[in-house]
Amino acid sequence: MRGIRGAITVEKNDSVEICNAVQEMLKAIISENELAAKDIGAAIFSATNDIDAVFPAAAARKMKGWDLVPLFDAQQMTVDGSIEKCIRVLLLVDTDKPQDEIRHIYLRRAKMLRPDILNK
Repeated sequence: MRGIRGAITVEKNDSVEICNAVQEMLKAIISENELAAKDIGAAIFSATNDIDAVFPAAAARKMKGWDLVPLFDAQQMTVDGSIEKCIRVLLLVDTDKPQDEIRHIYLRRAKMLRPDILNK
């Protein structure tokens, strides 16, 4: 089992925009790591306190194959100067890939969270 991280930002607290962003992030993680929904043991989402129009897990639940994936939402802790309107995810996946082959995905303004992996 491996953990795969991801994050994405939205411009406004809008349920359609949030759902689209969550699905974009998850599709990128799945594609980059050559996964299928059946490989995912659980997904833990967090969102900054300025996102409350919809649960990020609700967006994941709409994706094909995600109806059996255990999903959990939490509020990201607030830290002065931290990124706003950000949704993060930790996927626990069943894979034989070693950790150094796992591709963590940070999109839009969330790229600033992990500048150390931008060019990998």
